[in-house]
Amino acid sequence: MKTKNSEQLFEKSKHHIAGGVNSPVRAFKSVGGSPIFFKKSRGCYLYDEDGNKYLDFVGSWGPMVLGHSNEKVISAIRAQAGKGISFGAPTKNELEIAKLIKSYIPSIEKLRMVNSGTEATMSCIRLARGTTGKNKIIKFIGCYHGHVDSLLVKAGSGLATLGVPDSPGIPEELSKLTLTLPYNDIDSVKKAFEKYGDDIAAIIVEPIAGNMGFIEPDLEFLQYLRDVTSQNNSILIFDEVMTGFRVARGGVQELTGIEADLTALGKIVGGGLPVGVYGGKASIMNNISPDGPVYQAGTLSGNPIAVSAGTALLKQLKDKTLYEKLEANAYLFLTMIGEYCKKENIPFSYSARGGMFGFFFSETLPKNFDDVTNSNIEMFSLFFKGMLERNIYLPPSAYESCFISSQHDENKIRKAAKTAIEVLKDIKDEV
Repeated sequence: MKTKNSEQLFEKSKHHIAGGVNSPVRAFKSVGGSPIFFKKSRGCYLYDEDGNKYLDFVGSWGPMVLGHSNEKVISAIRAQAGKGISFGAPTKNELEIAKLIKSYIPSIEKLRMVNSGTEATMSCIRLARGTTGKNKIIKFIGCYHGHVDSLLVKAGSGLATLGVPDSPGIPEELSKLTLTLPYNDIDSVKKAFEKYGDDIAAIIVEPIAGNMGFIEPDLEFLQYLRDVTSQNNSILIFDEVMTGFRVARGGVQELTGIEADLTALGKIVGGGLPVGVYGGKASIMNNISPDGPVYQAGTLSGNPIAVSAGTALLKQLKDKTLYEKLEANAYLFLTMIGEYCKKENIPFSYSARGGMFGFFFSETLPKNFDDVTNSNIEMFSLFFKGMLERNIYLPPSAYESCFISSQHDENKIRKAAKTAIEVLKDIKDEV
């Protein structure tokens, strides 16, 4: 497969864009080689600048649940663009999508639109501190909540990919207000509240971790987070930027029945355009300006084109059976690979919910970030390269989740799994 144009574009981009990319994971540092530059997408396929066609298992990191270039989403964008692209003022579009989001996630009684998942989590933290009058927050090692200063401490995703434990530029005084604990570890949370309970404003968590690979929580762990925050006048924040409308229509909260006080959303809400949302209990959201004293604003928040695209997508998710089909296809892909690995004694573990899944070259399924780092990262890198050479595009990091869409039918999934087995046959003796 020729990727000469992508390689040349990357070299040129390095002179004009920091690192040559606009988000670190795209640089392929974890897997080696040069990133692919794409120019077109349709259904479940991506097309690069060299004319190569790839089966896509990234889906723009989540929003393409119905596939790329969905007709209704494209039509909504065109219709709104004909009326205006930005007003910096309220629109009827915002009201429509707000009502739709609330109908899917009942714990959200009121919400506010922003422009990214980072803004959503940042606003949740500020609101939690402003509401409780407390300062400290708890986050979990390997959970990534955007590049907010107070949350960029022992994060996963891009930081893990680049081997950077923390980021320069974050004041030590601020990092001291963030307590970082192991994921799925109830005892550590219990000890944190015993020591700092009077000053813990919130716990923020990916209720299914998607930024250290795909790691599901123990149900008892999530329930304990719900209980301990309620008992200590703290706020429970679910970061469902990745999982919202992806693992189920109502996100992890629908799957578990455990509701958050505040929820951060993104990805699908914009139909593929930049957007973020945070919302929750009305009693908390009423503290946001202009009703309350906690300030948060955004000139382009609720952008009419992004909102129109998101509304068009969300309306198509009313049939919940979509997620059953997505999960069945995800498990078909994983079990076919898993059966081969078992026969060949290749460590392989996996999990899936809806159209979001992950796999590790490890004997047992990881439960936290340390477990992920102890999986065979080198083998993932070789596997990624082998799949890419065979025109299958996986996330370029062992610390990311995979995504499929309704356009990934059973035949495509079976063919992809057979390709994966071919790759494993080629690389099994290399590590």
